[in-house]
Amino acid sequence: MGALTGKHEPTDPKRIIAVYLILVCAFSSIFWYCIAVRPQWVIDSGLLKYATLPLMWCPAFAAIITRLALQRNLGGFGWKIGELRWWLLAMAIPVAVGLLMFGTGWISGVAPFLPDRAAAMLAVPALFAILVTLGFSIFSATGEEIGWRGLLVPELGRVTTFTWIAIISAVIWFLWHVPLMVVGAYGDGSLSSMVLFFISMIGGSTLFAWIRLASGSIWPAALLHGFWNYFIQTFYPRITATTEAGEAMLGEFGWYAVLISIAIGLLFWYLRFMLPTMPRPEGGL
Repeated sequence: MGALTGKHEPTDPKRIIAVYLILVCAFSSIFWYCIAVRPQWVIDSGLLKYATLPLMWCPAFAAIITRLALQRNLGGFGWKIGELRWWLLAMAIPVAVGLLMFGTGWISGVAPFLPDRAAAMLAVPALFAILVTLGFSIFSATGEEIGWRGLLVPELGRVTTFTWIAIISAVIWFLWHVPLMVVGAYGDGSLSSMVLFFISMIGGSTLFAWIRLASGSIWPAALLHGFWNYFIQTFYPRITATTEAGEAMLGEFGWYAVLISIAIGLLFWYLRFMLPTMPRPEGGL
């Protein structure tokens, strides 16, 4: 059987998930340590500056090793290109959500729009920089998606329902971020920001799991993640004035993001009837 075929041996999904999570923690702990402790050798070597990228690829490396060790192939990830409609949906959602989120801040005056900065960012000479930054965001996000949605979600789909796929993957995804959040390397490290982020991740995980299972491909999820990181974390914030009220409302750790994420999660949870039935191993839940 080819190493990149979509077919794979019926290995116990619980075993696959367990091995995968152990490897994710083992690999990620190296970069959690580098980013959180900041030892002098990490600073001197320049590794600290680039540690986030290999950290985001730890889920992919763990997933690939897990598949090869337990299946002897790389099937089951969803390598196929898939239909164009899923790619378009994956790109449109972050742009639309960001426009709704930050547009509300602009219109309400909570966080004013900066037209001069927007004009500069969208000028022809600056478009190349946008494409490069967006491309890097997609590349970084692909590392996470190969793991979370390429392995974890479909394997969970073999033993439980979509509702639990969304919840369990959200919890795992959140816990993977916690080491960086605790030290303030991602967010401000406060308990309130962590709670808001966790609630947002439940809605986000529902969306990501849905588009992965509906499309049968990992690439729409990777695009969705990359576009989301760029537009919600970079593009819209740069053309929005920084205010105290705006900081509390907007972005991944804002209360408005929680409301939008809940709405998105409920929508795609409702649309779970559109998903294909996952194969269940004998004795599955």
